[in-house]
Amino acid sequence: MRESRLVALSLCLLLLGGPGGWALASQASSCEANGSVYYVGEWYLLDSDPCSQCECTAEGAACARTECPALPPACMHVSHYPGDCCPRCEKIGCEHRGEVYELGQHFQPSECEQCTCELDGIARCLVADCAPPPCVNAMYMTGECCPKCIQGPNCYADASQSQIIPGGEYVWLDSCTKCRCHDGQDVGYWEGNRVAKCETFQNCSPEEGADNS
Repeated sequence: MRESRLVALSLCLLLLGGPGGWALASQASSCEANGSVYYVGEWYLLDSDPCSQCECTAEGAACARTECPALPPACMHVSHYPGDCCPRCEKIGCEHRGEVYELGQHFQPSECEQCTCELDGIARCLVADCAPPPCVNAMYMTGECCPKCIQGPNCYADASQSQIIPGGEYVWLDSCTKCRCHDGQDVGYWEGNRVAKCETFQNCSPEEGADNS
């Protein structure tokens, strides 16, 4: 009886390919996917997920996902065709401050900028250089780049900056002090001085002087 059991065990090991036959018996010779059969060593894409590429191995299917590259930030038209893993950028423009513009397009992102989306995909801009306004109370107007002197040229009467006087004429601050602000044409003077030029008469006090205004 013992001899017959040994013979049966030897026959079983032979059929399984020797002592290592138990491991070999668990290995597969093909993989099933997409309604097809693939043999060990074959590669295939899953119909349900075009981004998954698989290899049929003796241990079964070994799959990995394809990582899609990032689309250009200035991509203006994206297409995703059936069967493709990754989307395609069909049209590229220029990206500028979060906005996308077509190649060759001229645009004005602010009142002081004129930009063009060049054919190389780079937006190039010209920025206006505003001259200093010839007044101390210039205002920015809607749709305009540079500030304007709504009340005309002017300056401060003195360093205290408490009084603004018009430009181009003499102004008596009191009966002894006469000041003149630039007239808007004195560019060099204006750029370096926002205070009027004043003349105070000698041996004069405001109480005694005449009113010259």
